[in-house]
Amino acid sequence: MAAIPAIKLSELTRQIQETIHGVFGSKTFWVIADITNYTYKPQSNFHYFELVEKDKSSAKILAKIGGRAWGNASVNISNFEKATGQQFKNDINVLIQVAVQYNPSFGLQLNLLDIDTTFTLGRFEQQRKETLDRLVRDNPSFIRVVDGQYRTRNNELPLNRVLQQIAVISSDTSAGYHDFKHTLENNTFGYHFDVDDYFALVQGEGNAGQFLTKLIQVFGSGKQYDALVIIRGGGAQTDFLIFDNYELNRAIAKFPIPVITGIGHQKNETIADLMAHTSTKTPTKAAEMLIAHNRNFEEAVLSVQQHLVIRTFQMMNQHKELLTRLNQTIINSSKNLLHEKHRDILNLSGMVLTNPKIMISNKRKDLKNLLENFKSFNRMYFANHSRYIGHFESVVRMMSPQNILNKGFAIVKINGQIVNNADAIEPGTELTIALSSAEINTKVLAKISRNGKEFEL
Repeated sequence: MAAIPAIKLSELTRQIQETIHGVFGSKTFWVIADITNYTYKPQSNFHYFELVEKDKSSAKILAKIGGRAWGNASVNISNFEKATGQQFKNDINVLIQVAVQYNPSFGLQLNLLDIDTTFTLGRFEQQRKETLDRLVRDNPSFIRVVDGQYRTRNNELPLNRVLQQIAVISSDTSAGYHDFKHTLENNTFGYHFDVDDYFALVQGEGNAGQFLTKLIQVFGSGKQYDALVIIRGGGAQTDFLIFDNYELNRAIAKFPIPVITGIGHQKNETIADLMAHTSTKTPTKAAEMLIAHNRNFEEAVLSVQQHLVIRTFQMMNQHKELLTRLNQTIINSSKNLLHEKHRDILNLSGMVLTNPKIMISNKRKDLKNLLENFKSFNRMYFANHSRYIGHFESVVRMMSPQNILNKGFAIVKINGQIVNNADAIEPGTELTIALSSAEINTKVLAKISRNGKEFEL
């Protein structure tokens, strides 16, 4: 049996190495991939990792290859971490420059030569934009864009005239938190603030859930807070990724208490800054904003007080002048009135001295005339009444019963009572008839009715 041709493994790997070197030896490639299985050996300053490409729809691994970095590449990784604030670690997506190398002892690898910082920063910005778009799209009732500005339910809340009851979410070890407390407690105006602390981790996007829990605790405390202050000290851009979290910013946008951010970065705004009522650049600036707000209220009160004092003095001066003029008017009027009354009294006293004499003389004349009239009227009165009496005597004589009987009339009596009605007289009734010179007793034989008109004129 013929021998099978064979070569040593080292010979095969040498040929592979020569072939790969011949094709890729002088070439470099910029590759986009995710970092996995990352380890770092500080003693040798070597970085070991795998580069992976995944299917976006299924997360299936499309490609995977080992990689390493050392020497200048390690320096480039350090520069990348300083520029982006992003650690070189697992599960980050990067744009790196690599060279293909095959080593018979270690196999096929990609040597990292350089890493693009702008790509990673651009990924952060893209994620930030996607989060903002989602916030506006999914929450139109309390997040909207007006003239390029984000309007939320929180940043449209009115601030109380005085901000004194304050809730603070921060890390208890944060230097920014201590700067905030120091600024409040040592303000030059002596304002007092009641601050309740809600400590949480404020770094790393994975801690957003814990941060959101603190928001819920503030809301559920039942305390009437004037404002909620979110504090985070300075750091790299990636230290603030927690403040770009969708769920956290959705809660801030609809939070019923005005939220003030004092997140210590100067270059960029976090999404929390856009969703909150008021954003400041540092924790110290957040404290200064609270102090300045209360100072504005105090100055407004002092301005009103000063205006009231000035206006009071003006009104007092006006009324003082008015009282002075009124006093002078009263004095002058009183003098004139006294002079007039003095003249009236003098005139009246003259009249009192002269009028009684005139009145007595006039009354004497009246009494004299009255006496003369009484004498003449007395004679006339008696003469007139004498005639009246004579007239009445004539009438009485004419109307006397005897005179009437003399004229031929008679008076009919029954039982001594004069009868002027024939109703009581019946046949057989005894009557007494009185004539001018005699009385006749008789009895009625018959009774005949008459109309009595024969004597009418």
